Amino acid sequence: MLLTLKDILAPANERRYAVGMFNFLNLEMLRGITAAAEEARAPIILSLAQVHIPAIPFDWAAALMQKAAKDSSVPICLHLDHGTTKDVIFKAIQSGFTSVMYDGSALPYEENVENTLAVVIEAHKFGVSVEAELGHVGSAADEIDGGDKSMYTDPKQAIDFVEKTGVDALAVAIGSAHGQYIKTPKLDLERLTEIRCVCPVPLVLHGGSGLSDDDFHNCIKLGISKINICTDMCLAAVKAAQGAKPLEVLIPDAVEAVKQVVLQKIELFGSKI
Repeated sequence: MLLTLKDILAPANERRYAVGMFNFLNLEMLRGITAAAEEARAPIILSLAQVHIPAIPFDWAAALMQKAAKDSSVPICLHLDHGTTKDVIFKAIQSGFTSVMYDGSALPYEENVENTLAVVIEAHKFGVSVEAELGHVGSAADEIDGGDKSMYTDPKQAIDFVEKTGVDALAVAIGSAHGQYIKTPKLDLERLTEIRCVCPVPLVLHGGSGLSDDDFHNCIKLGISKINICTDMCLAAVKAAQGAKPLEVLIPDAVEAVKQVVLQKIELFGSKI
């Protein structure tokens, strides 16, 4: 069942659970993600990040995503993660993605607003949802990035941004970061509460890999409806592939490792149908 991001997050936002967004870089990861969703009977957001296109060609990824959605018996959203260029974003829209993220978070505020609005206008013509980022979710490999509060989302700007752009979901920066954490992150839950009080659209947490169970529970309780996962799956797949194994063993092991990570996240997020 193919849904837009807006549709798949609406019940999550209302009933206080989160839908996992899972980035894939190859067929094995996609198989593990979708197998977990089917087994758990849970909606998922299947995603391709623009930065990963060198690892898996866009046209191949789009075809695999469409096949997965066609075969799925659970709700699934096809999402472009961290789209930074309009050509890739518009190609995703034309290729049947039901959601795109425009990431202008590194730009000056007014430029982020202007570019996001242009993407929203175009995407909404095709019934495609749009996620954008306010504040900047940095890299976990950089100790400064994750804890630099100057890059966190300003609650006062959040409502202005949503009203001016018409986005369907807002990614917020509250102390999480992309990649593998080198020290324990400390999330600004008070800031999240303030944003939730003023923001009318579902909120998104990037950098979910490596957060604690308590982090997830607290964020969902305070209004996060979408949580992004990638690194945890990659690490599990690499670990499963270690050692001298024939491909016919290595491949299923990697698929199963990814599946188990996704099943665990689905349980934590409370998204079983």
